[in-house]
Amino acid sequence: MPLTYWLETYGCQMNFAESNAIELDFAKAGIIPAAAPEEADIAVLNTCSVRQTAENRIWGRLGFYQHMKNERKLTVILTGCMAERLADDIKKRAPAVDYVVGTNEKQHILEIIQNHPEVHEEYDFKTSYKGKQPSKSLLPIMNGCNNYCAYCIVPYVRGREVSRHPDEIIAEIAELQKQDIKEITLLGQNVNSYRYELNGKTVTFPELLKRITNTISDQVWIRFLSPHPKDFSQELISLIGANSSICSHVHLPVQSGSNTVLQAMKRGYTRESYLALVSSLRAADPAITFSTDILVGFPGETEKDFESTLELVDSVGYLDAYMYYFNPREGTEAMRMDGHLADELKLSRLQRLIDFQRSKSLKIKQSRIGRIERVLCENHSRKDPKKLLGRTEHDEIVLLEDENLVSGNFADVTITGLVGTTYKGENLCPGKQS
Repeated sequence: MPLTYWLETYGCQMNFAESNAIELDFAKAGIIPAAAPEEADIAVLNTCSVRQTAENRIWGRLGFYQHMKNERKLTVILTGCMAERLADDIKKRAPAVDYVVGTNEKQHILEIIQNHPEVHEEYDFKTSYKGKQPSKSLLPIMNGCNNYCAYCIVPYVRGREVSRHPDEIIAEIAELQKQDIKEITLLGQNVNSYRYELNGKTVTFPELLKRITNTISDQVWIRFLSPHPKDFSQELISLIGANSSICSHVHLPVQSGSNTVLQAMKRGYTRESYLALVSSLRAADPAITFSTDILVGFPGETEKDFESTLELVDSVGYLDAYMYYFNPREGTEAMRMDGHLADELKLSRLQRLIDFQRSKSLKIKQSRIGRIERVLCENHSRKDPKKLLGRTEHDEIVLLEDENLVSGNFADVTITGLVGTTYKGENLCPGKQS
């Protein structure tokens, strides 16, 4: 019987892409997915360390696997950022774990299982990160971060920035097109700081985007995640506005609307420069939309600072936002700062922000009803298998009632209504898809 595995992934899109690569390696080696963790020979947990809640969840899962190992043979592998950050503690506290595999060794898990462990001091990119989605793929182009924002653990668990060879990126995109992939998301912790020295010249992120858009068909969308506001050049802004293959939607993390807090966070931009960037992007592409990340309750944040964040949210008009409160991470500069706020105050401000952003988002979404959008059909609705769910280039979910539509195809759709946060759409040209 072939070996079976169970893979759990937590955290960011990069973790999911790297898990895809692990699964591809397993498939080549004849190791197949199990129907449930109880049936697996190998359990892999790809972890996140950004917040304490994520780590707490993993500790709970390790207890589950310890109970399972008491009853039968099972190999447990813990990898990812938590493994990088807490390797010694994990080995002491979690006897269920057979291998603790850091971020740089993650892509060599198959070698470890096959008893050929190696130490990889630098991050290695795999040749493919294609997941199970039939029409979409994540594509890492760089790893790590050089910014050391005061609250962020990522540089300590992912390391310094490493960019992938542009030829490898283009080669993977060529393979994805052969598989009829219609949407590719370029990934990096600070994706627009991509830089690769090639033949005495530097390939920057805008230059990489040009190479990519020159090689793909007009039936492929390109997204990128997550960019840093301070690393948007005018060349990149112009390229987004001029190239229809690049989705007219940018996830643009702001974290705070207060200059005092932004400076304490070491974000490298001001409220004014952020708003100027938003204006420049809208000038280059009037149809562009935004989503963001916002952190409330940073040490020393005053009520005035928080209100500045609400004012910025009101000014920009985000379609969506990932909102969270400050969670101290051991080893970061913010952990040692004075002025930590009470959890009750952080939670109160977070709820106010969530309520405000949702009300703004609802008004924006309602104002967009009636427009015509190109939609990539993705998968059937769980509630009604006769209906398809798709996404616009603005990353908006649309429920499509045309039974003739096919997953993986584009369709021109009229947005007819809004139920909760999901649009309803009507195929503008029945029978016509691409």
